[in-house]
Amino acid sequence: MHSPLWTDLLVPGIPVIEKILRPIVVYFFLVAALRLSGKRELAQLNPFDLVVLLTLSNTVQNAIIGNDNSLLGGIIGATTLMGVNYAVIRILYRHARLSRWLKGEPTVLIEHGRLLQDRLAQEAITVEELTEAARKQGFESLETIERAELDSAGQLVFTPRRVPTEQDRLAEVLAGLTAVVDELRHLRQQLGLA
Repeated sequence: MHSPLWTDLLVPGIPVIEKILRPIVVYFFLVAALRLSGKRELAQLNPFDLVVLLTLSNTVQNAIIGNDNSLLGGIIGATTLMGVNYAVIRILYRHARLSRWLKGEPTVLIEHGRLLQDRLAQEAITVEELTEAARKQGFESLETIERAELDSAGQLVFTPRRVPTEQDRLAEVLAGLTAVVDELRHLRQQLGLA
């Protein structure tokens, strides 16, 4: 009845408590490491960022499972990871300040159509990488962008420049004329001509 098949499937190679603690420690290490490394890793702006994320899971695999290849051990590890993630999400949902602190704030990279070079340098994003990301989202160039930000999840969000319409131009001219008329009224009153 105790065949090697059932032993390999159902008997973890390490104690169950260790099976539970390993994924928890790795989970919090990865959350902290990704938070400290910046939003750029999550944005995957170039092949190097993608390689880091792809190899990260393979790198920590043995730390999670240890010397255990049993089916039950894998299920325990996966269940622990999903449980910890569920708990963290619930805690962050109820505590907005903690959530903002852990996730960080978005970083504005373009404001009013102007590149913010210091912010690009802070996030280690080149103008070429930003231009390529904008093109992937349908923008011809950075000149067509009013605002760009790297959000806390590592997504680049672009807002197009608004092209003024004929109505906008007419409203601007009328506002200017109204200001001139008001100024003339004011001058006439000061000179006693009103």
